[in-house]
Amino acid sequence: MISPNDRESAPSQVFLPEIIGRAFAKGGYLQTALQLEHRPQQEQMARAVAAGMELDEPLIFEAGTGVGKSLAYLLPGIIHATESQRPCVVSSHTISLQEQLQKKDLEICRTLFRGIPELEKYADFKSAVLVGKGNYLCPTRLANAVRNKTELFPTEEMEELSRIAAWAEYTKTGLRQELNPIPNYDVWEQVNAEGSACNRKNCDHNSCHYQRARAEMRKAQIVIVNHSLLFALLNAGGLAPGAKGILLPDDFLVIDEAHTTAEVATEHFGARISSYGVDRQLKMLFNPKRKSGIVRKFAHPKQIQAILDAQEACQEFFGYLIATHLAKHKIVRISELGWCEPTLLGPLKACVQTMDGILSKIEDGPMHDEIKDHRGRIHSYYTGIRRFIDLAEDDHVHWIEKSGRTGNICTLRTAPTDIAPYLREELFNKEISVTLTSATLSIARDMQPFKEKIGAENETSEMVDSPFDYENNTRIYVATDVPVPSPQDKTLAIETLTDYIRYCVSKVSGGTLVLFTSYSDLRKVSDTLEAEFLKQGRPFFAQGQGMGRTDMANAFREAGNGVLFGTDSFWTGVDVPGPSLEQVIITRLPFDVPTHPIPEAKSELIKERGGNPFAELNLPEALVKFRQGVGRLIRTKSDQGIITILDSRILQKSYGRQFLQSLPKPKFIRISKVDRDERFQEIHSPLPGRRNLDPDSPNR
Repeated sequence: MISPNDRESAPSQVFLPEIIGRAFAKGGYLQTALQLEHRPQQEQMARAVAAGMELDEPLIFEAGTGVGKSLAYLLPGIIHATESQRPCVVSSHTISLQEQLQKKDLEICRTLFRGIPELEKYADFKSAVLVGKGNYLCPTRLANAVRNKTELFPTEEMEELSRIAAWAEYTKTGLRQELNPIPNYDVWEQVNAEGSACNRKNCDHNSCHYQRARAEMRKAQIVIVNHSLLFALLNAGGLAPGAKGILLPDDFLVIDEAHTTAEVATEHFGARISSYGVDRQLKMLFNPKRKSGIVRKFAHPKQIQAILDAQEACQEFFGYLIATHLAKHKIVRISELGWCEPTLLGPLKACVQTMDGILSKIEDGPMHDEIKDHRGRIHSYYTGIRRFIDLAEDDHVHWIEKSGRTGNICTLRTAPTDIAPYLREELFNKEISVTLTSATLSIARDMQPFKEKIGAENETSEMVDSPFDYENNTRIYVATDVPVPSPQDKTLAIETLTDYIRYCVSKVSGGTLVLFTSYSDLRKVSDTLEAEFLKQGRPFFAQGQGMGRTDMANAFREAGNGVLFGTDSFWTGVDVPGPSLEQVIITRLPFDVPTHPIPEAKSELIKERGGNPFAELNLPEALVKFRQGVGRLIRTKSDQGIITILDSRILQKSYGRQFLQSLPKPKFIRISKVDRDERFQEIHSPLPGRRNLDPDSPNR
């Protein structure tokens, strides 16, 4: 866990909502100092956030796209942190959003403070961005690796170690993302800050990048983390018993992009133990093929043999699970005791005892800490596997899955069936200000389902709509004649879908994002249309063709008139303003198939309570994802474009009404192959004010 902050809290000297009101009001500081337009929705949010921080109370706030929620929580957060001498922790969904907050949004805050005499005292606020320890280079561990390179690395990896050592001489951040190409994983694992050898005793904050980041964090008013780090640290143990705070002593918290809170927390409040991870850890102790390892020069032959026995038991145990339980399926839920023999536990325990014997012969220092860290990891694997075999967490769902190119990696997984009690305990029962915000939290304008999902049933919630002019800047089409795929006839559905996508893309001069719920559908349509689009001079991008998500989104943005086919991860977080994205096509309503152990177990829990899993689980999650997908279109005030929905269930099913209510405006146009030429008006100019996208005729 992150270490304590070296400061004492102090009572706030200003009435926060009052000063925030002067900043965000019509004619206020944002307008006079920064020439920003007044947004009533932003003012409402900023006042609500300020009140929550002042009273140390949780707040759930939905702010539509374009509200400017970053400033609405950063400005009160900075002022309150400075006045109260308490750190404000801001959690974003990704590392890239962390960087945006640090490099862009916080600089806007600083400019405002410098331009207003009343706020000038806040201009020198300090901020720190913190990512996981494994991202930082540790000079102590690097020096140790160089000193013991013969024992640790085969010849082919020593060149990579030399490259990292050369980079270490000039890097300012020590972040592995800065090193190009990204360092070899095997070597980086020996030199990053993850090990116990990277501590205050061994590492000076003037030279160690992680220790420096921690030192900067202890002085900062704003500490920016990401959701994965936040929940990983909370699951690792939290603060010391009795300490007030969530991540840091006496802190208060803002969670942006909060619609992902339950999903990310569920991922990190469970366990994940892979055959690859256990085998890798054991071979870091001693690798028989390389004749290298961390204990090579300290262990006698019997101790080496104990490590080799554990490696052999690991291969046999996980190999058995793949050959039996996972022979026909990639994922198998485990729900009954006696599902396997605990053949790996004895050899792992013997390996831990062997490590104890080795440690007793090594003097205190970096190497002792390093080997102690490895011993701790082996012991954690032993404990975790034992608890998994015993199904010890009765409120968790347990499953095993296979992965890897050849399906040779087996992973033991657990996750809470219901994350709400965990989040209630970690976030909402501490009498601390926790602000959660996103553009998509409500279900048909009802916040209660989200609040119940995260254990915040009784907390204050508010929502404001987007200030964007969706009425005039968007046109929405709903196809009435695309058949729903059925086991009897999938071909007709794909052919109709392909025809519609071809047609819709031809109606815009800018870019089109096509969102799929099935990679199989994406691939089939892509196989038919890719050559056509390229022949028309439209750059084509499809998920799964080798390009990463971020690179693909950037290339699509640069293309100007590209076509991008994406599945799950492209429904959220893609930000392409302007004519580079002039149309979003929703191929299917985004219902997840409830075959994974987590939704399956949640469905069972809902049924046990007498509830309806579709109404309480599947539909709400699909509605949020649908809103996220639709929200990719309009990203700035001047954006214009088309939303096309190719799933007729939105008109035919009773639940379709809730999807229609989730659209950014109530008017839409029904189209079919028969009349779409008449109803689908071609768009020529991407410039604002050059066209009115609102249809002349009412819905029919």
